[in-house]
Amino acid sequence: MLKRHRELHKLDNVGWLRAAVLGANDGIVSTSSLILGVAASNATHQSILVAGVAGLVAGAMSMATGEYVSVQSQADTELAALEKERTELSENPKGEHLELANIYVGRGLDPSLAKQVATSLMAHDALAAHSKDELGITDAMSAKPLQAAFASALSFAIGAALPLLVVVLAPHENLIPFTVVTSLVFLAVLGGMAAKVGGANLKKGVIRVAFWSALSMAAAAGIGAMFGTVV
Repeated sequence: MLKRHRELHKLDNVGWLRAAVLGANDGIVSTSSLILGVAASNATHQSILVAGVAGLVAGAMSMATGEYVSVQSQADTELAALEKERTELSENPKGEHLELANIYVGRGLDPSLAKQVATSLMAHDALAAHSKDELGITDAMSAKPLQAAFASALSFAIGAALPLLVVVLAPHENLIPFTVVTSLVFLAVLGGMAAKVGGANLKKGVIRVAFWSALSMAAAAGIGAMFGTVV
């Protein structure tokens, strides 16, 4: 019996990485932008802190709800596709065998070998074979709604807590520059970590996250300064 060699690929991390990075990034950007917008309106330190905490709670719940609904819709679609495939396998196994063999021929196998591979895989687990090679549904890439929702909410809360910590520790008169600098540093580190774990370009990941986040914070601060009232 052949010894199995398992390779760890970056795609194994796609599911949880996407939700976690999105949540943490949104937590930092939205909360720091909210803090800057309120601070630019000359609000009190206490008001800024309350707004930030409210933003953390509301954002975490919103992220969890949105991610769950989105991924659950994907899961429902995958389930429906699998049920349809199960029915087709039951009603027309020869046609499904030919369909699978043609997929392997399209990938470069000789027709006779493709038929042998299709026969062997369908004898082992026909639905799994069609699920992976016809529908493109795998364990690593399949939808996991609860996992995605929890990862999004938790990572958002962690991300949002970072600029809130700055509000607690930074002097009120220097709150805006402290929030901007520390948030951009947090976001740059996050972008770099995400790029490294996902196997993407590190520099591009950092620049992309930092640029769009700075733009968001600048817009929020500008709105606060323009429409805020002097307390």
